[in-house]
Amino acid sequence: MRVVQVNYVADPAIVSPDALLDRYFTLTGWSDAIRAAGAEVRVVQRFPGADTRTRGSVEYVFCEDDSGMAAAAAAFDPQIVHVNGIVFPLRTWRLRSRLPATAAIVVQSHSDGGSIGRAPLLRVAGRLLRGSVDAFLFAVSEHADAWRAAGFVGPSQAVYQVMPASTGFRPMPRSAARVESGVDGRPAVLWVGRLNANKDPLTVLDGFERALTSLPDATLTMVYSTSGLVAAVRARIESSSLLRPRVRLVGEVPHDRLPPFFSAADLFVVGSHHEGSGYSLMEALACGAVPVVTNIPTFRALVGSTGALWTPGDAADCARALARVAARDLDEERRKLARHFSRELSWEAVGRRAVEIYQSVVVSRQSSVRR
Repeated sequence: MRVVQVNYVADPAIVSPDALLDRYFTLTGWSDAIRAAGAEVRVVQRFPGADTRTRGSVEYVFCEDDSGMAAAAAAFDPQIVHVNGIVFPLRTWRLRSRLPATAAIVVQSHSDGGSIGRAPLLRVAGRLLRGSVDAFLFAVSEHADAWRAAGFVGPSQAVYQVMPASTGFRPMPRSAARVESGVDGRPAVLWVGRLNANKDPLTVLDGFERALTSLPDATLTMVYSTSGLVAAVRARIESSSLLRPRVRLVGEVPHDRLPPFFSAADLFVVGSHHEGSGYSLMEALACGAVPVVTNIPTFRALVGSTGALWTPGDAADCARALARVAARDLDEERRKLARHFSRELSWEAVGRRAVEIYQSVVVSRQSSVRR
């Protein structure tokens, strides 16, 4: 099967193709995963200058404009073209016009659709041009509902569920990880995420404070890349004699230095009200941190039957979930988590699932063209 992955987004601060490939590890990871599952792969990437690279037998073609990207995709004679991002209906429609009639297009959403209401013109384009797409991919089927309501996905168009990424993170020996990260406690609880209203650090702090009555030796380490609510978080910690000695604010940690933090943690906590993909949670699961996260569709799909889920915005429920999971045999929880990750969330599992979807979509496309 010949697959082209098309990516229209490029950070203007990235100055070279190699730097982009180093940074966009989900782009390269997906390409390697579907190649390992049996596909021939070309990636067509938007970039200020035309260029090519080959990594791991995957060809990356860098193009300056949409026309060049469409030409590079068509030149590969693909059976299927995978477009990253549901918010490019016009570009996807133009791409369709350059492809053979038998080539299928799948569009992968990286969002739960919560922000689409702020873009009325985009909604119109999505509704008018959705016929160029053969199928849509979502992390969880519930995310398709908002995009159907907005008109991006037609009533009878195919929707498939597959995680948009995995991670190459793997657990480190816990003793070494604790020395390197400084994470400790019984249990050691870790937060990795932005300090914003959606991820709701203040509810997590309230829940952790309540849990300290039954878990007096627990610690909470908070790693965060943006500081939107940092003043409120600091004030909340300073106002509590229970939290002050038990919460450590680390701030930003380079991505490649996160495995020691995840590997040292017993529990991973976050208070998100909605998420499109949940990358930090996925990385935590890969390293063996047992999830105590909110009961939202993305997180339900990621954690399976491991850890515990709690109601967003409910500090008492957060506290109960922390205490409940901390009382378990955490070594057994980590073993269960490792089996779950390998079976459902690893790059091997994601690549295998993606190729199965591609095959189904290609059969449907070819059947409809022959009619």
